[in-house]
Amino acid sequence: MDIVFERRGSGPPLVLLHGIGHRWQAWAPVLDRLAAHRDVIAVDLPGFGQSAPLPKGTPYTLDTAVERLRTSFDDLGLKHPHIAGNSLGGLFALEAADRGLVSSATALSPAGFFNAAELRFAAGVLRASRVAANVPDPVLNRLAASPRRRAAMFGMIYGRPDLMDTTVLAGDAKALRDAAGFLPTLKAGRRVRFAGRCADVPVTIGWGTRDRLLRPGQAVRAQQRLPDARFVWLHGCGHVPMGDDPDKVTQLLLEGSDHPLRDA
Repeated sequence: MDIVFERRGSGPPLVLLHGIGHRWQAWAPVLDRLAAHRDVIAVDLPGFGQSAPLPKGTPYTLDTAVERLRTSFDDLGLKHPHIAGNSLGGLFALEAADRGLVSSATALSPAGFFNAAELRFAAGVLRASRVAANVPDPVLNRLAASPRRRAAMFGMIYGRPDLMDTTVLAGDAKALRDAAGFLPTLKAGRRVRFAGRCADVPVTIGWGTRDRLLRPGQAVRAQQRLPDARFVWLHGCGHVPMGDDPDKVTQLLLEGSDHPLRDA
């Protein structure tokens, strides 16, 4: 097992996948709430958080990501778990569902439904955020503690950065800055679009009405691609909604994973 993960609770297994440049702690606002009902496994994807990058020469492609998920499921003794993901993790969750690896999938503002211009915009914002985080840790901590600067630094990600703990925000920025998988993932994602149908796997899609990174217009394409999916607007939430409305997101994830586990 070559990924770092946090595991809590008991019940049907639910695997949580973060977005590009993030870490398993993205799910911290909802983790204990979910753990009261599920066996929750929040992972650091390869090259992010505390997980080691992929071996030299291994591409950060969608196929590689899904194969790593498959291997991780085997290592953890999971057979068709439920899965949920945010942003890049949402794309991975949908792809795992399309390939029949999971019992249900919940995707929060998933990547893979953008056009070329929208992808350039999102990539530019992420690159700029990474550059802004490339300062000494004490400076980063002070920036995160300033309400005005906190809004400027994190307002593209969270709908309500003022609700977030400043140490958490500073930690998020450091995780983005130090992520070895960031640039190769961004490069590999230039041509990636979700083209699956997720036949026979229940899918829920949630999208923040204040998502400024993958703007809500992309939700229309997601609905067109997956017309049988349940779709929910997350009012007042940004791109990473777990910190904006933990109660709403918890409810959505529990409802999205309220299905029997598939047979092995």
